[in-house]
Amino acid sequence: MEVPKGHYIFGTVKVGERGQIVIPKEAREVFQIRAGDTMIVLGDEKWGIAVTKADVLERHAKEVFQKISGGGADDAG
Repeated sequence: MEVPKGHYIFGTVKVGERGQIVIPKEAREVFQIRAGDTMIVLGDEKWGIAVTKADVLERHAKEVFQKISGGGADDAG
């Protein structure tokens, strides 16, 4: 199966006894995840879970709120 550019399949991980997983090294490198980074875990009963860096989600949320309030993403204020 060929994966479209910008999309990845990093393999599988096992969940430990305490519910922990290890994010594969390649995924950490691609997404610049470092020790101490804050992650957000999102869930949808149909689609499953997603893990993202908190700053990435915050940046996207700010863009959405700017557009909702009538300002463009490129506007300074």
